[in-house]
Amino acid sequence: MIMKISPLAASRTFSVSSPALNPNPINRFPNSPILQIIRYNTYFSGGLPWLNLNRGKKGFRSGVVAMAATDSVQKSEEEWRAILSPEQFRILRLKGTEFPGTGKYDKLFAEGIYECAGCGTPLYKSTTKFNSPCGWPAFYEGLPGAINRTTGRRVQPDPDGRRIEITCAACGGHLGHVFKGEGFRTPTDERHCVNSVSLKFTPGNSESSQ
Repeated sequence: MIMKISPLAASRTFSVSSPALNPNPINRFPNSPILQIIRYNTYFSGGLPWLNLNRGKKGFRSGVVAMAATDSVQKSEEEWRAILSPEQFRILRLKGTEFPGTGKYDKLFAEGIYECAGCGTPLYKSTTKFNSPCGWPAFYEGLPGAINRTTGRRVQPDPDGRRIEITCAACGGHLGHVFKGEGFRTPTDERHCVNSVSLKFTPGNSESSQ
């Protein structure tokens, strides 16, 4: 059986913006409330939010949690030595550890924000800090996007396999380690064991920064 095709139908072309051929949800649902929010965020942030195109801008004190771009603060060893104290350089850049019980933030439970001592990126809210007998400041979670966990071949855990290094996502400064499954009554059952030297405390209302 031979099918005849109308010249009109044969010459018909489809627009690339046709919803049937273009699965892009932005074209299919241009008036979606979700997409309007995405466009708003894209306009003011300079990039699509899911691509993390913001380059480490800190809009934290206005109530927006900082999403630090990985390694967005880069300095040479000489530059770090110039702005850090010898003890800060030893811990933040050489991955050292302060003696337990000597840190000024170990038993501090005032309200505020803990920032990276190297670059000033907000890392922890005081509401996530808890009393631990370990001798270092303890937090059960960091601010979203502010902290990196060392993964892959670089991981050198303790023999129990529960220790993972944590660093500032913005400058790569060494903070301490995360321990899991220790039984603390916290929402995450994690302990971020952080050197006081790696932190800078800013008093204030941490709840307003959620």
